[in-house]
Amino acid sequence: MRRPPYSVRRRRRLSLVSICLSIGLLGLLIVALFGLSKHPAPIAPPTNQPLDVVIADSFNLTEELLDVRSYARQLGDQMVLAKAYLVIAKENSNLQLAWELSAQIRACQLLFSQVATRASPITAAEAEPIMKQLASLIYQSRELHYDIATVIMKFKAQIQALEERASAATVQSTTFGQLAAEAVPKSLYCLGMQLTLEWAETRGELSKQQHSPALTDQDLYHFVVFSDNILGTSVVINSTVCNAKRPTQLVFHLVTDSVNFGAMRVWFAQNDFKGATIEVQNIDTFTWLNASYVPVLKQLQDVETQSYYFKSGQESKNAVKFRNPKYLSMLNHLRFYIPEIYPELKKVVFLDDDIVVQKDLTPLFSIDLHGNVNGAVETCLESFHRYHKYLNFSHPKIKANFDPDACGWAFGMNVFDLVAWKRANVTARYHYWQEQNVDRTLWKLGTLPPGLLTFYGLTEPLDRKLHVLGLGYDPNIDAQLIESAGVVHFNGNMKPWLKLAMSRYKPLWERYVNYSHAYVQQCNIH
Repeated sequence: MRRPPYSVRRRRRLSLVSICLSIGLLGLLIVALFGLSKHPAPIAPPTNQPLDVVIADSFNLTEELLDVRSYARQLGDQMVLAKAYLVIAKENSNLQLAWELSAQIRACQLLFSQVATRASPITAAEAEPIMKQLASLIYQSRELHYDIATVIMKFKAQIQALEERASAATVQSTTFGQLAAEAVPKSLYCLGMQLTLEWAETRGELSKQQHSPALTDQDLYHFVVFSDNILGTSVVINSTVCNAKRPTQLVFHLVTDSVNFGAMRVWFAQNDFKGATIEVQNIDTFTWLNASYVPVLKQLQDVETQSYYFKSGQESKNAVKFRNPKYLSMLNHLRFYIPEIYPELKKVVFLDDDIVVQKDLTPLFSIDLHGNVNGAVETCLESFHRYHKYLNFSHPKIKANFDPDACGWAFGMNVFDLVAWKRANVTARYHYWQEQNVDRTLWKLGTLPPGLLTFYGLTEPLDRKLHVLGLGYDPNIDAQLIESAGVVHFNGNMKPWLKLAMSRYKPLWERYVNYSHAYVQQCNIH
């Protein structure tokens, strides 16, 4: 898609900024008008004591402005009100009144600067001429129907109009951001095409994938990754082996779709990963994954579900996020079928394709899960990321079976005890809740809500430092926290392989990209 010219993009950004600034300015003016309307422009001196007497050596203009008896306070109040009427006069094209108000405001500001310089209070002789002029001009403004009630109503209407424009711009921005996050960058598409062409040429040599004994060896460390992203998966594996003490004892089980299967096979055959064993499988060869067994596939055959996820319409900000077809992708839901894909394995570590490993992960396999199925890092801080944030607790089935204040946890790096999984019949629990949510009344978004339901009471909390999240949306993560993390997770729209990525975090991912590969250079991946 052709990008709009720079000037167009700049105007869009400026329009949003101007909207926000306008709302803020209007709010301040209303406060000023409302507050100052209770204090009519004074003419008589506020105190019987002469203020032209030199007072204490330590003169403080701020204290003078806060003192209700001082001329400085009265002039300041009048000046704020005059500034409000100045804006209104300009909007109503009353340039003469606007000019006169501006002149008195400047005179008032000049007097304040002189007072600050000489370090003595404003005298009656200095203040009264300006106060009389300002009082007269404020009176004129009111006579021209610039009264407080009218102004407030007008400002309310303007604020409402600006809020509607800001809301529409936010929805549009969210939509464009979501489209940018979902789109495959041209460079990554090029890489996939080049690898697929090579797969077609060398298919005879690579089509027969020999079964290695390491794939079922219980003494080795088994990791699973389900993805259609070649470069993202490569970074996950490369970062894992580079930080492992014994990389030859690592085994990676990859599952991708038929479109990327050949490209994945070629990529991992051509690149060295320090002796780690890598298996690539095609999800389309799993014949048992069909609509009669998998609720998600059954829901995809429903006309209403297809309309909800795949037909565009007038959508709110949240609808754009919820109606994302990727949340029905079987690669995304394959994490709930790990024991059926790898029936001979006892324990695995599940990794998402948008993480970067920074520490040796083999100690995860020695963690005692205390009979639980899932080892995960909890994400609840105070009230954030608890169950009530993800699930609809107005639904009787959710309300009756779950604690709304239960702590949420994260997918992305999980330790799964597959023996305990089978014993608890976890996949059947997942099927049950997916079938209950066919009308999307229990939850709306992604695989985490059904994961929270499925692994409820079966999750062992892990050390928070093992898995740091938010690099795909939060620009303010503590640098020391990132440095000490075992895994950093680019969850969010700003993935490290996109131009949307935050420059602060992108080097964490880039250090594990093989930029020397011919296809990476040819496809201009940088």
